[in-house]
Amino acid sequence: MLSPIQVLCSDITTLSLEPEPFASYTEADIISTVEFNHTGELLATGDKGGRVVIFQREPESKTEPFSQGEYNVYSTFQSHEPEFDYLKSLEIEEKINKIRWLPQQNAAHFLLSTNDKTIKLWKVSERDKRPEGYNLKDEEGRIKDISTVTSLQVPVLKPMDLMVEVTPRRVFANAHTYHINSISVNSDYETYMSADDLRINLWNLDITDRSFNIVDIKPANMEDLTEVITAAEFHPHHCNLFVYSSSKGTLRLCDMREAALCDKHSKLFEEPEDPSARSFFSEIISSVSDVKFSHSGRYLLTRDYLTAKVWDLNMESKPLETYQVHDYLRSKLCSLYENDCIFDKFECAWNGADSVIMTGAYNNFFRMFDRNTKRDVTLEASRESSKPRAVLKPRRVCAAGGKRRKDDISVDSLDFTKKILHTAWHPTENIIAIAATNNLYIFQDKLNSEMH
Repeated sequence: MLSPIQVLCSDITTLSLEPEPFASYTEADIISTVEFNHTGELLATGDKGGRVVIFQREPESKTEPFSQGEYNVYSTFQSHEPEFDYLKSLEIEEKINKIRWLPQQNAAHFLLSTNDKTIKLWKVSERDKRPEGYNLKDEEGRIKDISTVTSLQVPVLKPMDLMVEVTPRRVFANAHTYHINSISVNSDYETYMSADDLRINLWNLDITDRSFNIVDIKPANMEDLTEVITAAEFHPHHCNLFVYSSSKGTLRLCDMREAALCDKHSKLFEEPEDPSARSFFSEIISSVSDVKFSHSGRYLLTRDYLTAKVWDLNMESKPLETYQVHDYLRSKLCSLYENDCIFDKFECAWNGADSVIMTGAYNNFFRMFDRNTKRDVTLEASRESSKPRAVLKPRRVCAAGGKRRKDDISVDSLDFTKKILHTAWHPTENIIAIAATNNLYIFQDKLNSEMH
């Protein structure tokens, strides 16, 4: 069982994609997605420069059998390049929007990566042997003169230094008019879906030239457009069910057995709005930026600008639980609107037991909520907290004008340029990955200790 929400670390691994601790970074270096594979042995990150970096967990040390292996760089490759759509006079960024791993079927690993328009399937494999003794080629690979071949030899495999090969296997393109915001692999392991602002498409992993449109919310007249799709995900166990969220704060559960086009949802999850709390910013902050099924498939976790919510699939009228992520920002919504921070899209994550949820905030803070004890903690991803055998100290933000205690941080001194948008949780262990601008922090809880 996983420990409660305290990430009290006897050993912290911090990985930076920059070689120097204080090296300047470019826009292309900013991490845009983080994803563990199904076993947690591999961790992939994508950045705004179109690169994918895969980290592998090292095996446990023989001298320290109880120590967890650290994550080290396994492979780096360029997934997407910048493109230009000449028909629409539109530049297509190389930024990786999402990465999704396929369950491992053999020695190789497969992952899907997408930018705004094109999804690619990549094969990641290892090679530690090379064939030698060709009949028709010489040692340097050149074709021999057949007249010089006087005998036949059997090629043999000889050991070589381990080499990780990443090869593109499929390219799924030209199916989205708008920017792709989500991809999700189905539990049948044969299909996956991709979602943009107005449509969701269903793909077969082996077929690249066609997909099936399963959701289309585009109105006949674009002036009538009132909401857009913000995220979508398949149910972890039932291949016919999926959910998508909208900018109006609603969730729609769809069943592909009911109709080929799932424009009519099976269930609508929506929290009634409190008229007394309505303001100019109400619609903006209620937009759902991420939705995740729990590992059990019973619950949905959503994130809007100020809160994280847990929904029960059997209760549509209101969320089962609501957690305030940074309620102290309510007084700052006007300035956050002016600097566009109010449109930031924070992600959320479940732990392996579905008992704790995690999501990001500003000032490189991230929040964790224990669903059983209702305790919560604010932690910081920073170079100061990334020293080996360090302990992550809980942080506390003091609202403007509020009583301030020692070590409290005033909401007025928060750095809104430092934001934790992308997080991931190991599927079975208390290991979390936090993307902070161009740095990747991996925190490992080895003490199995509780929060005070």
